[in-house]
Amino acid sequence: MNLKSKLSMLILTLAFGFTACNSEEIASKTEAKIETTNEVIAETASTNSTAKIGNCAEVPGWASQNGGTTGGGSSAETTVTTYAQLKSAIENTAVKVIKVSGTITVTTRLSFQDQTGKTIYGANGAKLVSTNQTKDASGIINIKRCKNIIIRNLIFEGPGAYDTDGWDNAILDECTNVWVDHCEFRDGVDGNFDIKNKSDYISVTYSKFHYLKPPKAGGSGGTDDHRFSNLIGSSDGATADRGKLRITFARCWWAPGCKERMPRVRFGKVHIVNSFFNSTVSNKCIAAGFEADIRVESNVFEGVKNPIDLMTGFTAVTSTDNVFTSVTGTQAGSGTAFTPPYSIIKLNKTAVKADISANAGPTLGGNVCGSF
Repeated sequence: MNLKSKLSMLILTLAFGFTACNSEEIASKTEAKIETTNEVIAETASTNSTAKIGNCAEVPGWASQNGGTTGGGSSAETTVTTYAQLKSAIENTAVKVIKVSGTITVTTRLSFQDQTGKTIYGANGAKLVSTNQTKDASGIINIKRCKNIIIRNLIFEGPGAYDTDGWDNAILDECTNVWVDHCEFRDGVDGNFDIKNKSDYISVTYSKFHYLKPPKAGGSGGTDDHRFSNLIGSSDGATADRGKLRITFARCWWAPGCKERMPRVRFGKVHIVNSFFNSTVSNKCIAAGFEADIRVESNVFEGVKNPIDLMTGFTAVTSTDNVFTSVTGTQAGSGTAFTPPYSIIKLNKTAVKADISANAGPTLGGNVCGSF
């Protein structure tokens, strides 16, 4: 082959090489662009989910619906350190944000009624305590006919379970758009926290329910061990609850000492997601009562009895992607429950126990939002 032919072959080889390199570079850039686009789409989908991500405007679950839940927003705070101050601030409609500091003993059950747009939160370690086990004077707070309310970072401590047909630590009665976040409810007389009477669009997140004090026997109600934590709907005859009681329990902890009602549901569309159940004294955990429609999703049940109790007259219970460890009794649901109109960022079920054990309860230090 002469010199001219060799030079021609060399030029052709280089040309093909540059073409191949450019093609690979273009393909690589195209793939990277597609990958980036997919990441943006995934991030956008996640952002559109209802969940708080360091932003108190991002409300998870049912409380994100019906216009959302903002509480008192950025209004000026009123700090309270005594029962008299707390009672006055709760009853004053002009006070929109209440900061509870220290331990306050509730001598007479607080009545929070007919208000809109209010936040009650605790500074680090803030606690509301009741020592009364009587039928009429027990309980810490009754929240009635209120809208757009946030309760955050507070401990509600009762004197222990005693079945006198008394009051719970806290009650929502005919309330709409309420977000209870990072609270602890323990040792309630009749129960820890009940939601009833047409209450609707409620989210309970990162909250802990338990009993540390032994139950007192011999109450007039007839139950010697009434460590019954959470009741949704007051009776089968409360038919005005139909179409209401839309409630999300997300990343909550039914901890040691709870006997039943974790929760016990009538009528409501209740979503229980990414929560942890580990009370070894339990008779039953989630109880599906009359016309209950419940979605039980990506939770962890450990060492409990009857994780899902199917009672008479329930509508449907969907149990999906849950972890059952050393449990006895019913684990399965029945029928197809409602589909939530919101999406909520979920933990992998393998991460639930560690996350909830570390973060449920008043762990925020104030009126701030953590990460969902």
